[in-house]
Amino acid sequence: MLIDLQLHSTYSDGYLTPTQLAGFIAKAGVKVAALTDHNTLRGLSEFERSCRKHGIKSIPALELYATLNHKRFNLLWFNFEDHPDLHGILRETQVHRKSKVRKMLEVFKAKGFKVDSEKIMDQMNYYIPVNKLIHELQKEVLNKQKFSRRLKSIRPREEEIIKKFFNGKGQRLAESYIDVRRIAKLQKKIGGQLVFNHPGKHSQVVPQFIQRLRRLGIEGIEVLSPHHNVSTVMYVQYLARKYDFFETGGSDFHRFEGNGYPIQHCWQYFKIDSKYLRGVEKIIGK
Repeated sequence: MLIDLQLHSTYSDGYLTPTQLAGFIAKAGVKVAALTDHNTLRGLSEFERSCRKHGIKSIPALELYATLNHKRFNLLWFNFEDHPDLHGILRETQVHRKSKVRKMLEVFKAKGFKVDSEKIMDQMNYYIPVNKLIHELQKEVLNKQKFSRRLKSIRPREEEIIKKFFNGKGQRLAESYIDVRRIAKLQKKIGGQLVFNHPGKHSQVVPQFIQRLRRLGIEGIEVLSPHHNVSTVMYVQYLARKYDFFETGGSDFHRFEGNGYPIQHCWQYFKIDSKYLRGVEKIIGK
């Protein structure tokens, strides 16, 4: 059975609405799915309704930026109770993120970019992703020209802009991280399952760290991810069995690529079959 337990919509850094996303994965043959927008639950109701129309079982979920003793990583949270304490912690991250974005926009102004901070902030009322910031900045011709000149490219890729302008020295736009122990404490109160996702994305497949997460109550680990090569998949499977994690998989779908490329999105080369994932029934049911 095809499943997808990591998808993103326009409510965070994706480019399809929850309704459009449900239609897309239905055409791909997905039977169980989770919308895992960053630090917001805003799109879940729309996604659930749209999935139901397509005969897809939707799982309530979100993606969080977590930290443990200065080590930063991502967590997926599935099947939680809709609780005021969860909304409260998400609002904290959103307010913190907005403050960082405002400061970053001031940096761009100081560098001669044309920036209407209030207009940009009004476009994103929940999580503010860096890719959407770039999109808004590039609406101004002057800004597009500055990006191009600095990167010596007529059409610089999003990743190049992020690396140069948002992760550079003295102008890093950091995410809003939550201590994983705080997340685990709330999870004990409102339930659900916590999953360490795409551990191979930033070379975080470290047995000692993974074992520590297990002790803190993280029960699952994402095995199938487009951020993993085959050797990473094999190694994460091994660690999942060694430390008794259940396994998940997700496409981390955000957008259609455009620009005439032959491969337009991850589902053209990457599919997740539940039969390869140990214990995934804990999330998706029987």
